[in-house]
Amino acid sequence: MNIDDLPTISLEQLLDRAALQTRVDRKYLLDAAALPSVLDAVAGRVEVLSINGTRRFAYRSTYFDTPELDAFHLAGRGRRRRFKVRTRVYRQSGETWLEVKTRGPRGTTVKDRLPYDLADAGRLTADGRAFIAGVLADNRVRDVDVTGLVPSLHTAYDRTTMLLGAGSVVSRATIDSGLVWRRPGSTVTSTVPGTVIVETKGGSTPSVLDRALWRGGTRPSRVSKYGTGLAVLDDDLPDLKWHRLLTRLPAEKGTAPLSAAENTRTA
Repeated sequence: MNIDDLPTISLEQLLDRAALQTRVDRKYLLDAAALPSVLDAVAGRVEVLSINGTRRFAYRSTYFDTPELDAFHLAGRGRRRRFKVRTRVYRQSGETWLEVKTRGPRGTTVKDRLPYDLADAGRLTADGRAFIAGVLADNRVRDVDVTGLVPSLHTAYDRTTMLLGAGSVVSRATIDSGLVWRRPGSTVTSTVPGTVIVETKGGSTPSVLDRALWRGGTRPSRVSKYGTGLAVLDDDLPDLKWHRLLTRLPAEKGTAPLSAAENTRTA
């Protein structure tokens, strides 16, 4: 079964049934050729987000970190008070958000978002920095110099979003393909051809998609678009918790036009 064979759901229905800004995330690195058999296993319990007839959406993100890459190191060492800051652009609509991710209780991921101007997607405005500072303070993430945050990584990929389950037990999942990583100011890119990243987002109870992946022998991975991407592109950075993943990740370096993995200006 392919993505295009699945029934659809509107954005309004998806948000009404599973907004999930606080959730447990599980990520999987999957051979793209194995995806149809996984979808077969969850047929009848999955709906795909469709907006104006489109099921795949182009995303562009710029991540921000300190010059010392504190967010990278905190995540790579599994620190409780780690954080992640990025802008996200939905390319079809131009809708843009500033997002801050922190850790909640019992391993949950908490995401706070602020509507943002597309023209500012590659930089942090004064209002944006104030928002970040407030979110970090509320979540007791200390010793982060918000004034010093600078662009540290661009990503580009296509995403399909799904609603899993029915009734009161629902969760979401995303399938990301065509991932491209690039450091700001560089023309060197890295990709993972023939591979998709599947991420489930729900409660502590595994979803039907988690269980289908487990039955097929695919277990959760430590893949991180931010941490893994930096480690792949910069040989001087430590592998940290991504070491085992990096030894088998089918990453390929190359070059691409600057627009292939960035939002807008980064000044």
